[in-house]
Amino acid sequence: MSEVVFAALCIKVGTSKQVILRRDVVDINEVFRNQVSAKIGIKMLFSGSFREGFRLEGSDVDLMVWRTKILVIQNLGEDCYCSDVEFPLLCDCSESPPGYTLLKWMLPRNMARLLRQPKSPSFQFIIDVLPPDLFIMNDSIYISSSKWRRLMLPDTLITEHGPCVMRYHNGKEYEIAYCIQSNFWPPSASSWIDRCHVWPPPHIAHDIVGNGCHFVAIGHKLGIHKDNEWRISFSQAEQKLVYSMNHSQFLIYGLLKIFLKEVINHEVDAQDKLLCSYHMKTSIFWAIQKNTMHHWCPKNLLKCFWVCFKLLLKWVYEGVCPNFFIPENNMFLSNIHGEAQQNLFLRLHELYEKGLACLLHSPSISPFLIKLLRLPRSHRQSMSIVYNNLYTNDTNNSSLDAELLKAISDSLSVVLLDLHCCIRCLYTIEHLISSSLTEYQVVWLQKKQAYFLQLTAFALLNRYANKGGNKLLYTADKISCQMLRLATKFGCTFDLLYIVMYYYRTSRYKEALSIIEKLEIKLAQPDMIYNIASVLLGGGESLIARIIQGTIGLISGICYIKELIPEQSVLHTGSTLNISPFLLSYMLKILCSIHTDRIKAHRALNDLRALVHLDDLYVFELHLHKDLSWQILGICQQITGDLESALFSYEQSLRQRKYQYYEIKFVTQMRIQDIRRTMRYRYMP
Repeated sequence: MSEVVFAALCIKVGTSKQVILRRDVVDINEVFRNQVSAKIGIKMLFSGSFREGFRLEGSDVDLMVWRTKILVIQNLGEDCYCSDVEFPLLCDCSESPPGYTLLKWMLPRNMARLLRQPKSPSFQFIIDVLPPDLFIMNDSIYISSSKWRRLMLPDTLITEHGPCVMRYHNGKEYEIAYCIQSNFWPPSASSWIDRCHVWPPPHIAHDIVGNGCHFVAIGHKLGIHKDNEWRISFSQAEQKLVYSMNHSQFLIYGLLKIFLKEVINHEVDAQDKLLCSYHMKTSIFWAIQKNTMHHWCPKNLLKCFWVCFKLLLKWVYEGVCPNFFIPENNMFLSNIHGEAQQNLFLRLHELYEKGLACLLHSPSISPFLIKLLRLPRSHRQSMSIVYNNLYTNDTNNSSLDAELLKAISDSLSVVLLDLHCCIRCLYTIEHLISSSLTEYQVVWLQKKQAYFLQLTAFALLNRYANKGGNKLLYTADKISCQMLRLATKFGCTFDLLYIVMYYYRTSRYKEALSIIEKLEIKLAQPDMIYNIASVLLGGGESLIARIIQGTIGLISGICYIKELIPEQSVLHTGSTLNISPFLLSYMLKILCSIHTDRIKAHRALNDLRALVHLDDLYVFELHLHKDLSWQILGICQQITGDLESALFSYEQSLRQRKYQYYEIKFVTQMRIQDIRRTMRYRYMP
């Protein structure tokens, strides 16, 4: 039975190759972003389940961001006045619960003396100029966690969530923790070092300790300084520990997360959801380190899961969940006690009495178990073999290509629109591409390079298109064209459409149509296979040759096609309007043919109409943005003068509630009003 659950989890959570791919892409994305932002003194760290390699439904992306000039130091002597640190801080744990601390600003000695003279004019001056997130206590200046959090809410698009701020971008939820870094390992976690005999291995433990920790802006609910305290965060250490797990251990961790969401917290009110995924992570960390199971492998998967569940049950019964790094920090202290603790224990104990049959309550796991249990015992072994074959098939090139395509698309969601930043990004990629990288990371950098070449080309066009000086415009145009052609070498087949859009913007309609014809010839080749996730080139092609972009992204703030500016304008800054390349190809063919051959334009319009009306829209990935598909058809019909059909298409766009991905409803309504106004004038006597 364990092997069947192992195979099921490989399908639900990911195979070992898929998890490695996800981690490789996130790792290189983090390195790239940190090198780009190094000059402005900001660093970031992907954390949480996204960084660990999970892509479970409903999960968000966790980010930790900090300024390099603000640093928590170990003692006053060694690095307080280092030139790289403008704002040195010291921990003051004397009045805080385990795992929490106050952060004290280490002032120069002359300023420290002034704080002991509250009646002096200089003291009042310090009070007046003190930043809003600082406060004075016991003749020292401290940084307040609650005031720090409020300073990190710059606009209405962001909401506060614990120590993090939540932001929605391109349909994805981001949790951002603006924290403070420390290069030293906190003394309160020194016992963890002594426990690392078998797991993690010594070299990983040494690396974890050497990278220090972070401090996030949230205090203990029961602390006397809860508005000013900071929690010690070991997110970077946890990521390294999860990376050190074997795949069976990782899948058990995934099973615990699924079990929590689908069974323990199922149909439970939000205020009664006392357990979270961090408790699941803590249980498997302790189980592995205590070496409770000597063999964490597929055939023992359910036994290992049960060990973790029993450990969790024991913690709830005792009301004590020891933090993995600071065991004195009881993570149940503030919310799992009294009646709430008793109710939670009874709920977990009821599941415990059912044994492993409690997994049948999980919609993700139960179908596999039910199929197995319906078979005679003599046939169950063969069932395990079948599922193991499914697991093996899940690691073929097609599946990995689709996984890589999705990882690349996700990582390109946040952009820099400043021309100088784009150029700095290109220099950074050139530097990274020569370093030691995995195959997946090389592909990611190549796609990133193509992306910034395209972005820079259109940024140049938008910057110099409306300015005088033919020589300057000619030079910018020449550079832009070279960049777009170079992008097709680093990118993929559909990147040719960026050249088509550029030629259309610069009124080179025949050249644009010529490239569309070349693209159509390529796509008509028999070895081209297109599906919802990717276009794959058959045979023994390289990885970059097999990865073809599923959609074309138009960044808000950059004009690619003037007819789509209204749709781009409703997006948040830096968001992307993703269009099916087939749809965009037909649209560009219509727009260019109007200026050269109106018969071809109407023929292309008929092809576009047939494509949008096609029942099996999954073939062309239009089902994801069906409202946008009808919108583009309406735009093309309106441009060619078919106002009645355009009106029908816009109305169809408004009706696609199930598929509405973008907030283009307002733009659609404006277009409908424009058509009705034009039709009234046309038919006026």
